[in-house]
Amino acid sequence: MNLFDFVRPKFFNPLSSSGNQRLNADCLLTIYHVYDQEISYKLDRASIRDAVAAYLMDQPMEDEGTVYESPNDYANAVLRRFLEAGWLEEETDDVTYERQIQMTEHGIALAEFISQITHPKKEEYTSYVFRIYNTLKNESQWRSDPYVYALKEVHSNAKQLANALKKLSTMMKSIIEELVQEETLESLTEHLMAYCDGTFIKEYARLTKHQNIHLYRSEIRQILEEMKQDRELYDLIVTGCFVEEEMEQESDAEEKVYAMFQSTIQFLTDDYDRIMNGIKKKINIYFNLAVGRARFLMNHDVNTRGCVEQTLRYLIGALAAEDKKADLPDEMQPLFNLYIQEFLACDSLRFPVSRRTMNKPSQQRVPVLTEDDVNQAAARQRKAAFDPYSKAAMKRYTEHMMGTKTELCASEFPLEGKGDVLAVTAAAAYAKENGYTIEISDDYLETDGFILRDFTMHKKMQGKGNV
Repeated sequence: MNLFDFVRPKFFNPLSSSGNQRLNADCLLTIYHVYDQEISYKLDRASIRDAVAAYLMDQPMEDEGTVYESPNDYANAVLRRFLEAGWLEEETDDVTYERQIQMTEHGIALAEFISQITHPKKEEYTSYVFRIYNTLKNESQWRSDPYVYALKEVHSNAKQLANALKKLSTMMKSIIEELVQEETLESLTEHLMAYCDGTFIKEYARLTKHQNIHLYRSEIRQILEEMKQDRELYDLIVTGCFVEEEMEQESDAEEKVYAMFQSTIQFLTDDYDRIMNGIKKKINIYFNLAVGRARFLMNHDVNTRGCVEQTLRYLIGALAAEDKKADLPDEMQPLFNLYIQEFLACDSLRFPVSRRTMNKPSQQRVPVLTEDDVNQAAARQRKAAFDPYSKAAMKRYTEHMMGTKTELCASEFPLEGKGDVLAVTAAAAYAKENGYTIEISDDYLETDGFILRDFTMHKKMQGKGNV
């Protein structure tokens, strides 16, 4: 059977490229939401028309070359279009003789599809695991019909969990594609913070940490295997499938039941791990790209780079003469490391595209700096140059925390606030450069609203490889 064997020929016409597909989709959702507080998808025509007219009041009163005098006329035209497409049905009430509008089964399905596309619902992955586990543990609830209330329910939840995780894995690709399009460090930071603050991380963390499926998986598989081995119960399930699915032969029911058992156990045994490993790999790609993109934007930011170049030119000019090198205070020497280029290849010279000519001499008054101004500027420079999470600072911090150990877990670091979380993150970021290796764990650490991936840091043993 084909889709168009069930719907009218003009079913999709209101959503085709006729120029008013957006309006038609919004009107269908408007009608769909009118029924939210009703006990059925049937209301008098006037109520439906008024709801559509209220939406159309803010729209141009012209559609496909037809100009309407009022929103009510426009709404009536929309309703006729939906009736012709098969989204709605009209009938006369037997008691009041009023015309009533009813959404068809296909119209409801289309409205739900549009609503799901525009406002996708958030998945709670742990709920599927709970339902599978609780269903199998409460034998008294499914003993009367083990196929409908046990196997079919468990198989359905396992399939829904698999589909939800597959959609999550697919969604990671779009998140990564959005990330590489970020052009400024500010927007990248906002994007990353919005991602970390979103429900995805929390739901995913609940599935992998708080309510890990591994806590229930072995018991779920054990119960399913016992149901398969129980000949009397298995025959009862096959009979239930034969009756419920209205099959012609019992052998078809046996094949279906066997396939449902196998696919459910297969998902819990192997498929779940393969899907989760793919998601974890994409999450790692996401954060690696985020770090790389941040470094790229920081290194290629035009405004910041221009300020640094101007500062370096000033310092080089001020320190060019031997007698002026002493002007830089001793405490500021570590802030700058300047090299004089004594050799220059002729091929590396770049000449300006256009020459600037000075027609009139210009004068500019330079303010005289007092000693306090100089001290304040030097203090600001020292403060700006101080980085509590620098490579050297993190090396000292890690060595202090490591002590005489050869390995250190993230949970052993102090995690009492934002500063501690940033310190642990920086220590992990500079681990390789500071002589350590990182082994990422599947668990997460949660503290003060922050969620941090657990890891183990190992010392590199010279001449003996990594521990």
